[in-house]
Amino acid sequence: MAELKRAFICGWPVEHSRSPIIHNFWINKYGLQGEYIKHPVSPSDFDDFVLSLHNGTFLGGNVTIPHKEMAFKLIKNLDPVAKRLGAVNTIWIEDGEIHAANTDGYGFLANLDQLTPNWDDASLKQKKVIVLGAGGAARAIIDAVQSRGFTNISIVNRTYSRAENLAGFFGKTTHAHKWEDLPNLMLDSALLINTTSLGMEGKSPLEIDLSPLPSNCLVSDIVYVPLKTELLQQAENLGLKIAEGLGMLLHQAVPGFEKWFGIRPEVSDELRALVVQDLEQNS
Repeated sequence: MAELKRAFICGWPVEHSRSPIIHNFWINKYGLQGEYIKHPVSPSDFDDFVLSLHNGTFLGGNVTIPHKEMAFKLIKNLDPVAKRLGAVNTIWIEDGEIHAANTDGYGFLANLDQLTPNWDDASLKQKKVIVLGAGGAARAIIDAVQSRGFTNISIVNRTYSRAENLAGFFGKTTHAHKWEDLPNLMLDSALLINTTSLGMEGKSPLEIDLSPLPSNCLVSDIVYVPLKTELLQQAENLGLKIAEGLGMLLHQAVPGFEKWFGIRPEVSDELRALVVQDLEQNS
């Protein structure tokens, strides 16, 4: 019998993760002798856990809160995106060395490419991109949007100093704004992205009026519980294009699976339906 190939998601806590559904679906689909497991690791144990990866128990895995920044500090072999962002979400072993990447931005872009082709058309590159929030997800998404040539990015956050800090990190193409600036910012926007947890089930609602947005603006929300947030429902009611957050989760998993198991998997309707079913049963 072939040796079982294993990968993981580690975090503290990690019980809520849907990543095992995604990766084990692909393992079964491609007939691999493998498994992907939840592996809770406390912050005090994370250093030792990373060092233990040299023993070959795992091919690699995913890193989630609160370990993304610590992984960046511990692992020397980083992809360019992880280096820029100072955070890691994917780890693998290559030639006996531990390597790491950040695939969050890739997942965001791949989701938009799949759901709304031509969202990054050249005619839109000079228009504003509005990013709601100034946390780690915002940083990954701004980096990704910049990589597609957008050069006018407005960061809007309730705590203005955090928006200022993030704008300072990216430089002259990004600008910090207060929440009350939103209506005017919307007037010439190509893309509005919610990177906050507002609107998530169990969290405070995201109460903004999208009516000032142009008719060709795309509205994206990284929240995927509920699958169609009130923000996206409002955008759809206004006739705007929308991109929900589940696709980002599905697509960010693709590069890691390829690193561990040597097959580039497909984000299919069948996989999406499986995760949606779990969300409906357990949210």
